[in-house]
Amino acid sequence: MSALRRKFGDDYQVVTTSSSGSGLQPQGPGQGPQQQLVPKKKRQRFVDKNGRCNVQHGNLGSETSRYLSDLFTTLVDLKWRWNLFIFILTYTVAWLFMASMWWVIAYTRGDLNKAHVGNYTPCVANVYNFPSAFLFFIETEATIGYGYRYITDKCPEGIILFLFQSILGSIVDAFLIGCMFIKMSQPKKRAETLMFSEHAVISMRDGKLTLMFRVGNLRNSHMVSAQIRCKLLKSRQTPEGEFLPLDQLELDVGFSTGADQLFLVSPLTICHVIDAKSPFYDLSQRSMQSEQFEIVVILEGIVETTGMTCQARTSYTEDEVLWGHRFFPVISLEEGFFKVDYSQFHATFEVPTPPYSVKEQEEMLLMSSPLIAPAITNSKERHNSVECLDGLDDMTTKLPSKLQKITGREDFPKKLLRMSSTTSEKAYSLGDLPMKLQRISSVPGNSEEKLVSKTTKMLSDPMSQSVADLPPKLQKMAGGAARMEGNLPAKLRKMNSDRFT
Repeated sequence: MSALRRKFGDDYQVVTTSSSGSGLQPQGPGQGPQQQLVPKKKRQRFVDKNGRCNVQHGNLGSETSRYLSDLFTTLVDLKWRWNLFIFILTYTVAWLFMASMWWVIAYTRGDLNKAHVGNYTPCVANVYNFPSAFLFFIETEATIGYGYRYITDKCPEGIILFLFQSILGSIVDAFLIGCMFIKMSQPKKRAETLMFSEHAVISMRDGKLTLMFRVGNLRNSHMVSAQIRCKLLKSRQTPEGEFLPLDQLELDVGFSTGADQLFLVSPLTICHVIDAKSPFYDLSQRSMQSEQFEIVVILEGIVETTGMTCQARTSYTEDEVLWGHRFFPVISLEEGFFKVDYSQFHATFEVPTPPYSVKEQEEMLLMSSPLIAPAITNSKERHNSVECLDGLDDMTTKLPSKLQKITGREDFPKKLLRMSSTTSEKAYSLGDLPMKLQRISSVPGNSEEKLVSKTTKMLSDPMSQSVADLPPKLQKMAGGAARMEGNLPAKLRKMNSDRFT
């Protein structure tokens, strides 16, 4: 198979077919599959590698008249063969028309028959026929002036035609020569000396998965204010069901940091960092085999020698993006200058690159991190504490008003739960500390048993102090309330006991 690929190139792939050529048949013993080379189906591109856009406008109808309203731009946009044809045709028709006008004047005045009469003054001297009239027009239009043919003062119509010829000739010259000059001075050919790498690569750079491609300038003259932009063309369907065949998405190549402004003296590697804001956030090495997209690269700048704006374009399809590759360096330091080796401009080599997308890498990092579980547990504990407090509030409102007064401090259960949740949060927070701090926190003087006993003491002391601070009459009522609780029905005692547990 490798020999076949070396012979026919990478544009062909090997497929297996049956020996009969129609349908698939089981292979018999000792019979191998028959291999046949078929060309791969070419990917339809929106922009070719040379920058030409594969778009044709059809069914314009009456809108074609808009091209005539901007005739100058229409002529400039035509191909060279049509420009030359229109140029030659326009001058030929104009010359024949004006020569015919001079011949008509000579014919109506009778100059063709009386040209050889000695005392006769014709309109144009020495014009005997149509060729002589044509030569007179060419001499006048080109301002050659051989002196043999000339206009006399006895022909006012010839003077008027001469003025019309001068004005019409100036208009035709300005229009056609201007079109040819603009077309010749267009900076499209300047884009031929701006190079793009044949492939784009995806690999790690500065710890981030990055899409990269390379640009270069073959001329010594610089591109002033060079700027680069990237568009991702990909078909998608909206949540409303609308299908967008060529949806354009912007690829950030340094717009926020100014990296898209290029000093294009030597080849540069353009980078697009793949992050959560990138359209390639879900792209992995496996999914790229089934994806269909096209990356359009647009490089704009001002030609230093002419001052005209130049634009160079190219594109990369999913088959031209290499996963896990990096470009070869092309710049080397010589004696007194830097040398650029353009033979390695398109060359790449493989580098270790994770085959997962950025989204998958973040999810795996999230699952493997040991600091995530305590945070999740703490949030659950806080949620449960709030639910317990709400449940106790509902139970308190269901008790009679007399029992609510007997129970005394209504914020006791809430305070107890808050302090217990604080204790659990402290216990879980120990897992977030480094090992050295965890050893310090595990000293017997800082044990959890001491914290729990201290918490219980804090909960019991305020209750005893609050009763001791009451007046004697109220202390007797509080003591009577305790005795009254023993006389309550079993159901009320159970509700009261559940409230404090």
